[in-house]
Parts: sequence; C-alpha cells; structure tokens
Amino acid sequence: MTRALRHSHSVLLTFLLGVTGFTGCAVGPNYKRPTVDVPGTYRGSTDDTTRNPDTQQQPGQAEPVKTEQTTTSLGDAKWWEVFQDPQLQSLIRTALKNNYDVRIAASRVLQAQAQLGITRADQLPSLGVGGNIVSQQSPQIGPIPAYEVTQGQLTATAAYNFDFWGKYRRATEAARANLLANEWAQKEVTASLVANLATAYFQLREMDLELEISKRTFNSRNDSLQLTQTLEQHGINSLLDVRQSEQLVYTAATEIPDFERQIAQQENAISILLGNNPGDVPRGLKLTEEPHAPEVPAGIPSALLERRPDVREAEQNLVAANAQIGVARAAYFPQISLTGSAGYESPALSNLFTGPAGIWNLAASVTQPIFEGGRLKSNVRLAEAQHEQILLTYQQTIQGAFRDVSNGLVAYRKYREFRIQQEHLLASAQDASRLSEVRFKAGTTDYLEVLTNETNSFSAELGLAQAQANELVALVQLYQALGGGWQQ
Repeated sequence: MTRALRHSHSVLLTFLLGVTGFTGCAVGPNYKRPTVDVPGTYRGSTDDTTRNPDTQQQPGQAEPVKTEQTTTSLGDAKWWEVFQDPQLQSLIRTALKNNYDVRIAASRVLQAQAQLGITRADQLPSLGVGGNIVSQQSPQIGPIPAYEVTQGQLTATAAYNFDFWGKYRRATEAARANLLANEWAQKEVTASLVANLATAYFQLREMDLELEISKRTFNSRNDSLQLTQTLEQHGINSLLDVRQSEQLVYTAATEIPDFERQIAQQENAISILLGNNPGDVPRGLKLTEEPHAPEVPAGIPSALLERRPDVREAEQNLVAANAQIGVARAAYFPQISLTGSAGYESPALSNLFTGPAGIWNLAASVTQPIFEGGRLKSNVRLAEAQHEQILLTYQQTIQGAFRDVSNGLVAYRKYREFRIQQEHLLASAQDASRLSEVRFKAGTTDYLEVLTNETNSFSAELGLAQAQANELVALVQLYQALGGGWQQ
C-alpha cells in the first residue's frame, strides 16, 4: 500500500469515527413529568373516616381498620407474604410459569427489546465489505492473439447519516420508553394474575364451605324428617308437619348440586389461569383458617405513582409520545449523509495488495425539504395530538388508581364489619332454631315455627361463608390497588 493510500484510509476512518461521536442538538421538547393532583390521604382511610361525624363508629359496629398514613404500605409486600396459604402459593407459582397471558407479555418485552436495537442502529454508521473475482479467457481471433485475464477487487464501504437534529436519538428515546412500558405492562399482567388467582381460590374455598354446610344441613334435616314421619305414623304429629319437614330437606338438597356445579366451573377457571386444561384443583387451608391482618397500612398516596405498574406504563407511553414530537420536528431540517469506500483492484490476483492497486471515494449529500404539501406540519400536529391524548390517559390512570385504593379501603373495612354482624346473626338464628325445636317437642308450637327458624339459620350460615369470602377478596383487591403482586 502506498503512503498516499494509507493516508486516505486513515483520514476516512478518522472522519467516520469523529462524526459518530458528534451529537449536535436534538429538536423537540425534553420530557418533564406532568404535575398531578395527589391527595394527602386516601379517602376511606381511618383518618378520613374519623374526621367525618356521619361515619363515627356506632354501637354494635366493628372497630374500623386502622390505615395510618405511613411510608409502609401493603403494596410493598411480596405476594407470598400476603397470601400465606401454602397451596395457594404453589398455585400462583405454577401460574406465573405457565399462564399464557404472562408468556405473551414476556414475548412483547422481547419484541420491544429487538425494536430498540433496530432503532438505535440508525445512530451508528453502517459498514460492509465485498469482493469479486472475474476470470476471462479468449481464443485467438484473426490478428488478435489469445489471452486470459483474472481480475480481483476487494472493497470496504461505510455510510453514515448525520443525527445533527436528534431525529434518531429521539426515535431511540421513544423506543427505549416503549420497552419500559412493555416491561411495566408485563408487571401489570403478573399483578393481575396473582390477584385473579387469589380471588378465584378464595371463592372456590367459599363454595367448598357452602357445599359442606349444605350437606351437613341435609343430613341433619333428613334425620329430623325420619323422626317426624315416625311420630306421624303413631298419631303424635300431623301430615302437615311431615310436609313442612320435607321442605327443609329439599331446600338443603337443591343447594348441593348447584354448589357442585359452581365448584366444577370454578376449578375449570382456575385451571385456565394455571395454563392447564380443565381439571381438579388442590386445596389448602379452609376459608375460615385463611390468615389476614385486620390492620392494613395503605402508605403515602404519592408513593402509589411509583408502585402501580399501570401508572408507570402510562408514563413511559407519555415519554415515548413526547420523543416522537422531536422525530416529527426533525423532518423540517436538512438530512446530511456521508458515504465512503476504499479497497483494492488489480488485473492480477498476485498484485492485488501490491503496487498502485488502491481505490477509494468519499461523498457527502444534503437534502432539504422545500415543499411537502403540508405533510411535515401535519406529522408534527399528529405527534402533538397523540401526546395530548396519552397525557390525558396518564392523568386518568392516576385518578383511577386513587379511586381503586379508596374503594379497596372502604370495602375491606365494611366487609369486615358485615362479617362480624353476620356472625351475630348466625348465632341468634341458630339459637332461635334450637328454641323452636324445643318448643315444638314440648307441644307449645307448631312445626311452621321450626320451619321458619331452620330456614333462617341455614341462610345465615351460608351468608356468613359469603361474608368471609368477600372480606378476603376485598383484601386481594386492596393489595392490587396499592400496586402489589408483581414483586418477585
């Protein structure tokens, strides 16, 4: 290689490396987190309740759930710390591994990662190498003697588009934000799966308890029916007493197949969440044994913006939309490109790298849009309108998050109060049923009183099972509303 050729290659390489590090300016607005209206406390917390005289604790009501506004929040806890049933934990682990929604969300993250790599590549020069060999032989034609020529060429090419106005950097910023949005969307899918599975499991355990109550009641009432029939045969009771006793038996009997249907369908729903075909679902603790703390710390409302996956996803979408404005505005400015190539060419392969065989060229181009029929202006307006829409969506998501937490706090406290009152109702109904049975056997009342009180007792026991499940489901919803469930 001659000294002049080496100097040319050195200049070309140095220039390419230099322009790759030249950033220039980036048009378009830099992202700044919007100001949002964050309440000082959650509506529905203990502090909010005690300030309202209409919500003061009344005689016979349960003690409100304490939710002091501290930095500690239930949403910071891992899901296995909140749901302590070992079997439920096993089901959640299986679902996180096999659930199709989780796997689809993971594939979207991989797509976003690949798209970021594709977009970021525009900021770098493209390099390539090539070569060819041509061999030609010709016989003697008249006075032209025969000849044989073998020609070789080896070249390296480079191309670079100046990112002086930040078009590619803004596009990369948008792609990176889209990646983060997909990652937060994946966390939201995980949190929703944990909440949905825990809810479905607690509802399944409620149905199990209701089926157990129905079967126990059926057996008890069936024994009572046989006794009533015996007494009627001996002339002590009337046929009306037998028919009323039969109604109690049939009422409990009709509940059994209905609960069995609900249990089978609930197991099918849980199996799908697990990523399995419909089948049996293993059980753990009974509904009445599921641990849950009466006091739930909600934490600071401002911290919710950093913890809720849907809020973080919405913000990253806003970052991406903000960067796309810069991409659209950069189209107004000149597009500067640089291309170059260098290599060797020789009519003889033996002399390819010796002698005056070097070739090179360097070219630069500038393109400035003059008239686009309003296309560029419309692209900017479109990007700005999309940014405004996503900004409103972000603000709406934040308001929805505070609403979810408030609803969850109220629901968990009130369902707990309802469950306590339902326990009192059941105790009263069971005692009334016992007393009416005693009165009937003593001959001081008819069987209609027994029928009424037995029906009330059965309904109260089923109602208590529903109240216990509602309290646990409210805890799940509050945990999800506070941004918990995605932490691994």
